[in-house]
Amino acid sequence: MRKDLIYILLLGFPLVGCKSKIMQNADYRQNWNLLEKKNEALAFDADIHLSEAEVRLDKKLLQMRQQFINTTEQHKISLYNRSFNEIRPLIESSELFKVINAMPKGGLLHIHSGGLTDVKWLMMKARKYKECYVYDQQDNGQYIFGQMAFFEKENVPEGFVQLDKKLISDPSFEAQLQDLLILRRSTLCTYTDYWIEFEKRFKRIGLLLAYRPFFKEYYLKGFQDLVKDKVQHVEIRFNFDELYDFKYGKYPLNTSITDLQDILKTIRKSHPQFTFKLIYSSFKFLDTQSVENQLERAFELKKEFPDVISGFDLVADEATGNSIYSFQENWEKLKEFTKKYGTEMPLFLHAGESNSIFNKNTLDVSILNNQRIGHGLNLIYFPQVVERIKKDDKLVEVSPISNQILGYVSDFRNHPARVLLRNGVQCSINSDDPGVYGYEGLSYDFWIAFIYWELDLKALKKLVFNSIHYSSLNKNEKKEAKMYLNQQWIDFVQKANLELKAKSLKHPEAS
Repeated sequence: MRKDLIYILLLGFPLVGCKSKIMQNADYRQNWNLLEKKNEALAFDADIHLSEAEVRLDKKLLQMRQQFINTTEQHKISLYNRSFNEIRPLIESSELFKVINAMPKGGLLHIHSGGLTDVKWLMMKARKYKECYVYDQQDNGQYIFGQMAFFEKENVPEGFVQLDKKLISDPSFEAQLQDLLILRRSTLCTYTDYWIEFEKRFKRIGLLLAYRPFFKEYYLKGFQDLVKDKVQHVEIRFNFDELYDFKYGKYPLNTSITDLQDILKTIRKSHPQFTFKLIYSSFKFLDTQSVENQLERAFELKKEFPDVISGFDLVADEATGNSIYSFQENWEKLKEFTKKYGTEMPLFLHAGESNSIFNKNTLDVSILNNQRIGHGLNLIYFPQVVERIKKDDKLVEVSPISNQILGYVSDFRNHPARVLLRNGVQCSINSDDPGVYGYEGLSYDFWIAFIYWELDLKALKKLVFNSIHYSSLNKNEKKEAKMYLNQQWIDFVQKANLELKAKSLKHPEAS
């Protein structure tokens, strides 16, 4: 009896203590799992459920990402704190890029008229015009080195030389001019003011785009680039200027729209699903009267072309331009103009393209009739604004590569959009000014997001479908676009699964 008591004392109590620890561990795991589920339920893609085929593709994509990361680590290749231009060859050589390249992208909701297409093509096409000239002198108050324009032979300003002759006489100038037109993060780090260099790129090609023959070729190429990259809809932040040529002089302002509609007809012969909208863009550095004039002009065009003009925006560097709040008298005019022209003018304002907590433009866009937020990088500093945006179901247009090149994000892993997505803010992926950054299409931005933000197929699908759901397509257009996108997505998943399976059978060591 005494022996038994000793055993109970020695062994029984530890067993009781062990059981208590097991129960504690079970409680811990239960609480952990519950917390994880609550976090998952808050994410922007919580409503997405994958099919069996999508689950198979998702697993393969995650494996491919891990293999890619492992390979870069084995070869001592740093993926982090490197600029897009440095890692671009890695992107293009990856198997993941081929898959993402084939993925339907839905809509591109944030791109600017001056950064639509490839710089190399632009130079090649411009030099074919004998009336195209380039300024090859030092910057002055009117022109800058490398600025291109069209002139009649007898009216060429001093300092301009014919582009084709310049490229023939000085073979090194082609590479020099290309560098002047493409903004690279590695080069930009040597400047104290990124935006000055950024805006110079637009100035160098700006005069080309008003020349009507070139305008038509530029947008045809831009639309073709997007179609090639599986983009079915685009919304362009468009700066309206009067087009001209040397035969008829200046054309009415609406000529840009009618020409784009003609270009669309050409594209739709082979890609009948492709659509576009224009967001009338003015500038934050203008005074309120100038913005009012621009706003009324936007209303006039929207009344004439209700299916083309979808809204209004103000662009420019937020660190130096006026705040959105400073234009409050313009926003108060919206109701008056709506009544006068019989049409509404939604806002698609750039806001929060900044790292500063003192930039409070995002407060304005959460209050105004602002459908989508351009960039919204500093939204994370304003939790009440984030909650309001979620409640009002507004979209943030995210442009990963642009944000890095302009110095707002160094390491893509630290992009604020990761926080927004995990907290249920709806976003779309955009390229902003791909021509200025030296690439075309939308695949690069999706690749960056997938790799650095640790996304999965569910997240990719949500981002893609968001781009149509939050587009400014009308009800019927949106219905058709969603039907087309859904079928394209199903076809993509099926084809990707077949191709990746065939590849794994052919190269089992890679799977």
